[in-house]
Amino acid sequence: MLRPLLISLSLALPVTSLPALAQTQSVQPEITSLTQTLKIDALITVMRTEGLANGKEMEADLFPGQGGAAWHVVLTHVYDTARLNQIFDAALTKALQNDAATQTAMRGFFGSPLGQRILALEIDARKTLLDDKATAAASQLWGKALNANTPRAAQINRFAEVNDLIESNVMGAMNGNLAFYAGMNAAGAFPEPMPEADMLADVWGQEADVRRDTVEWLYPFLMLAYQPLSDAELDQYIAFSTTDAGQKANRAIFAAFDAMFVQVSKELGQSAGQLMAGQDI
Repeated sequence: MLRPLLISLSLALPVTSLPALAQTQSVQPEITSLTQTLKIDALITVMRTEGLANGKEMEADLFPGQGGAAWHVVLTHVYDTARLNQIFDAALTKALQNDAATQTAMRGFFGSPLGQRILALEIDARKTLLDDKATAAASQLWGKALNANTPRAAQINRFAEVNDLIESNVMGAMNGNLAFYAGMNAAGAFPEPMPEADMLADVWGQEADVRRDTVEWLYPFLMLAYQPLSDAELDQYIAFSTTDAGQKANRAIFAAFDAMFVQVSKELGQSAGQLMAGQDI
């Protein structure tokens, strides 16, 4: 699962007047059913909690003391769970268009007792990592396993490799960062409009930090989430991930989250930019 991105929307319009992606793209009923099987609604609920906390940190960093009630309204709108679910469903519909075989395979694995247990464990681990002390403990747990070269550490490394989790998360984060810049730029946050080439250069300049943060969060998360699974159960998950359907499913889910995060990032960037430029939001 993707780590949440912090950032943002373009177009110099108030956030409240921006059309949601789901309003312009149809969502297939079977996709709505699939996302229910995938427990996306429960995951997005956790992401909302993460996003609201990130939004407070953003206010403190970019425009301390200026956000007030207006910034709270922005965050509440941006991280509205029903809206985020609609954006995700619309993007997943597009990603899995005319691919009934992959949809069937996803239902088969993730709808099974093991698949449902895995999804629940991932969501519970994400909730746990909302606490800084729990995050530190998970990092220690992973560090010990990695240093001891345990079979579980090898499984976690294999799972991350098979699903291309590092690269996919890094690129997703950088897409979000670029969207955030675009939103700020459109809102007039910078003394002069920033050329796209400069925004791209700044985003790529953050790549090493994004990669480090991704690695530092991802492996402890995986270690914590899958700790209750037996080696055989985790091997089943890895085996599904190596199949053609598993690979397509992974890419489709990443594409759907990427669309959602870019939408969120643009909106946050635009509103933050308006505050930084002294405008009302």
